[in-house]
Amino acid sequence: MSLPASTETNTPSVEATALSVRAVLFDMDGTLVDSTAVVEQVWGEFAARYGLDYAEILRTSHGVQARDTVRRFAPAGSDVEALTAELGQMERTRTEGVVALAGAEAFLRALPADVVALVTSADRVLAEVRMRAAGLDMPATAVTAESVTRGKPDPEGYLAAAALLGAEPADVVVFEDAPAGIAAARAAGMRTVVVGDGGGQAAEGLPRIADYSGISAVVSQDADGRPRIELSL
Repeated sequence: MSLPASTETNTPSVEATALSVRAVLFDMDGTLVDSTAVVEQVWGEFAARYGLDYAEILRTSHGVQARDTVRRFAPAGSDVEALTAELGQMERTRTEGVVALAGAEAFLRALPADVVALVTSADRVLAEVRMRAAGLDMPATAVTAESVTRGKPDPEGYLAAAALLGAEPADVVVFEDAPAGIAAARAAGMRTVVVGDGGGQAAEGLPRIADYSGISAVVSQDADGRPRIELSL
């Protein structure tokens, strides 16, 4: 099965990159799904309630678990678990403006289900809500916030996903957009493709795409019957 490359992309300054892998792991927010409007709205309300630095919250919260951000910024003595649950409920009930990145649906459909995993700092319910709102199928394998003891930038989630798919880290490619997620993928020893124009210093030297509209994916099988995915970015 193959997904033909488009003749034109918005990929910023990247040479053609070929990758041969056995598994493909995706972050969600900012990588498969654009949920910027909801995220900014919810964290804006949180910042306003407590008189916090909204810009600093946005700068540091992307890609990490909500609980970690609440713990970092909430006033001393706050009920971190209750606040996290409240913010999570706000996010789960707001889906206006949540859309898939260009080409994401076709790219996911071009990949065998048993080589794909979602690794997100969102909990399972929120992940399902956002993927559905964006018109994307939830991968059968997903490592969500409640599945790990340490969130990104710790590599636990990515290593767990690779193990679930039966792939060694060196045979995995990760698509990520946030500094914390990129750091997690690199710490896991996985090749990493940066999605979008962010990523900060963690993204230096990595291949980058604007979206998935210019990716070619060809799936074959090795002599032992295991799938091999040839990607051209």
